[in-house]
Formats: sequence, C-alpha cells, structure tokens
Amino acid sequence: MKILLTLSSIIFMITFFLMILASTISKKSFMDREKSSPFECGFDPKSTARLPFSLQFFLIGVIFLIFDVEIALLIPLILTMKLSNLLSYFLFTSFFLFILLAGLYHEWNQGALDWAI
Repeated sequence: MKILLTLSSIIFMITFFLMILASTISKKSFMDREKSSPFECGFDPKSTARLPFSLQFFLIGVIFLIFDVEIALLIPLILTMKLSNLLSYFLFTSFFLFILLAGLYHEWNQGALDWAI
C-alpha cells in the first residue's frame, strides 16, 4: 500500500511539473488569441451574439442539404438498375427527378436563389 501511494505521488508530481513547464514554455500571447478562437460563419465571436443573420445564406444552406440528400438517394437508384426492369426503373426515376426539379423551380420562383447584394 505504501508503494502504491509513493508511486502515485511521484506520478502526480511529474505530471504537475510537466504541465507547469508546458504552460511556461508555450508561446501564448495576446496577439495569438484569434488563432484559438472559434470561427463560425464569418461572425466575430468576441462581439454580441445577437447580430442579424442573412436569410439568403440560410436558404442556400437548406437547398444544399436537400440536394445533398438527393445525391444520397440517386446513387442506390443507379445501383439497383440491374435488378429491376427498365420500364419501372424509368418511371420511378422520372417521378423522383420530377419532384426534385419541381422543388428547384419553386425555390427559384420564390427568389431563394437570387443574390441581391
């Protein structure tokens, strides 16, 4: 028991010494604080958190997610082409792409794709 306590205290002292040594040797300065700060969508993390957010940026993000899921659904559709007959595959693929193109047309018609600066 005495050996375990001695070894634990030695390990604790070595660890504490290495932590103190690393913090004194490291080159932290006031000028380097921007490097370690988070960067989120172009906002300055040191300013107020209640800044107006661009709705167009949000809509483009949502449209990207929708069409990203579209690609994830189209790849297995291409791989299952060998397993189904050509007519049912063509009808299902046409219906799926028609829904996606109708959604894209709706977004375009609503003005979500217009970047008025």
